[in-house]
Amino acid sequence: MIRFACRLTRPGFALDTTFTAGQGVTALFGPSGSGKSTVIRLLAGLERPKEGRIAVGDTLLLDTGSGIAVPPHRRRMGLVFQDALLLPHLSVKANLTYGRWFTPRAERRITFDPVVEVLGIGHLLDRRPATLSGGERQRVAIGRALLASPRLLLMDEPLASLDQARRQEILPFIERLRDAFALPVVYVSHAVEEVTRLASHVVRLDAGRVVAEGTPADVFAAGREIPGSDRFALRSVLTARIRQRLPAYGVTLLDHPAGDIVVPGLLTAEAEVRLAIRATDVTLSRGATEGLSTRTVLGGTVTRIDPDAGGPFVTVTLTLTGGDVIIAAVTRLAAEALDLAPGVPVKALVKAGAIDESSLPGAVPTAQPG
Repeated sequence: MIRFACRLTRPGFALDTTFTAGQGVTALFGPSGSGKSTVIRLLAGLERPKEGRIAVGDTLLLDTGSGIAVPPHRRRMGLVFQDALLLPHLSVKANLTYGRWFTPRAERRITFDPVVEVLGIGHLLDRRPATLSGGERQRVAIGRALLASPRLLLMDEPLASLDQARRQEILPFIERLRDAFALPVVYVSHAVEEVTRLASHVVRLDAGRVVAEGTPADVFAAGREIPGSDRFALRSVLTARIRQRLPAYGVTLLDHPAGDIVVPGLLTAEAEVRLAIRATDVTLSRGATEGLSTRTVLGGTVTRIDPDAGGPFVTVTLTLTGGDVIIAAVTRLAAEALDLAPGVPVKALVKAGAIDESSLPGAVPTAQPG
């Protein structure tokens, strides 16, 4: 369990953030300047707050009221940044084992071979960092952090400097380490698809404060309540399972209680799939949907309608069969024509072309690793 409560003031910025998180991946999400990286630095002990208390499990790392402040090198945090920061004169194997020397032998619970296997870097051990691709360097950096057997793994936008193909390469490895090691992870990102795919818990920050906290579905749905929210940034998160792959058409059918979801590409994952769907990509209908090119038709009921402060749009929230929530941004003109109101049964239509299959677990990368 992570318990974080800190206040900090800098010229032009104030952080006043409190949250708790458990095992798995906790994502810190929000716009640039919202305080995500500051939280990482405070957790790592690289910065001191004016007031604060930080605990990981049963270990109290900071309590300004009691004068407790464990120094960074004794906090046992694994750090992964945008830049891999590998030592250029050392081999991959030497880089991987470098951090272990700072961990007492009795506390080295994560061993070399499983890390190398999970990250798929066995063939790189004798190479130098300069000969690696960006994705390979990040995998080595993640491995180095893991082999320090940290209490907590801190990942500060580790994919931000990579192109789309390299991100597709790295995401499955982060999923594997999440599932293979009993290690809590705090993951900083402003990419909705990364957060949806990896995180079980999301802390949404804005101007140094927590504005929403919970599952990805809860947090992104709560975006409609944040003043000034951009309708293009509003997302819904749906959970479904692979039902059928159709190679002849290049699509995969996902099984959802509200109806089949058609996604582009032939997904290989067998587990649940979480989809992030933009509110602007959802069309609503109260009538027949036959004769349309859109194949994803999900049944639900309107549960709330949020006006856009006199603007041309309203945000319509539907509870789908099965309990998932989907949000649609529609014009006030359309909402009135459809006579939308809480309790009204409605169908939500989502075009397959609006779904980015590269962000889905099990998606075949467009470029092979290496």
